[in-house]
Amino acid sequence: MSECDTCPSASGCTSKSEQECPSIAKPDPKQKLRQRMSKIQKKIVVMSGKGGVGKSTVSAHLATALSKDAKVGLLDVDFHGPSIPRMFNLGSHQVMGRDESILPAQVSKNLCVMSLGLFLENETMPVIWRGARKQSAINQFLTDVEWGELDYLIIDCPPGTGDEPLGVIQTIGDATGAVIVTTPQEVALEDVRRSVSFCHEVNLPILGLVENMSGFACPCCDKVTHIFSQGGGAKLRDEMGVKLLGAIPIDPTVVKNCDSGSVVAAQEAGENAINKAFNTIVDNLNM
Repeated sequence: MSECDTCPSASGCTSKSEQECPSIAKPDPKQKLRQRMSKIQKKIVVMSGKGGVGKSTVSAHLATALSKDAKVGLLDVDFHGPSIPRMFNLGSHQVMGRDESILPAQVSKNLCVMSLGLFLENETMPVIWRGARKQSAINQFLTDVEWGELDYLIIDCPPGTGDEPLGVIQTIGDATGAVIVTTPQEVALEDVRRSVSFCHEVNLPILGLVENMSGFACPCCDKVTHIFSQGGGAKLRDEMGVKLLGAIPIDPTVVKNCDSGSVVAAQEAGENAINKAFNTIVDNLNM
């Protein structure tokens, strides 16, 4: 039985569907958003003022590491470069809906993912959007996706301090905090300082810094070469009073795993330098 069957105005109604009927109360989007977010314990924004520092790689591995002991959702709002689907081998995934909600892609028992990349026809299709369209997509991903009960929602943002991170923070309203990604060299630190200042401006707590690409250990001789300089994360920690969560070395297997969509399998494979680094970062979050 539908609401139309019990409506006192049914005999003279000209509406073609329940959605068009003015007598049926439409759900309040803001209330729906609050209901969705109330089921998520912690919302973590992964960001950086600098492009190319590996935010998506950090987001994917952080979400996977957390999912070993918790329910985790990973939201990709890097609309112009949505790489999260590739990292989890979701190229053939078909987005499904249920009860006017969008179902996230289930990567593993404890990890689900949503990304604009799941909706694109192919990998070369550009997303040519202005700010208002991006904000609309952010609203939809947070409001209409059926995230369910989560311990963590990790939000992978594009570089910079513009539409996407600002839109996410303002839409959520009570984000737990930010994880800021940098690489060791000064040219990256310069932009990352702006991310730290951005968080202060919008009253977003900073959970800490992650220094990515922190030295390369030669597999033949174990000699560590600091390709992108060294100590940048520690320098920023001391300079701006931000906690350093951990450092991630350069490892060719990370590239291979991300390109092949094997991030989850790599995390489940056991202890290695990368897994140890992310386990340390998880331990240092202290939320």
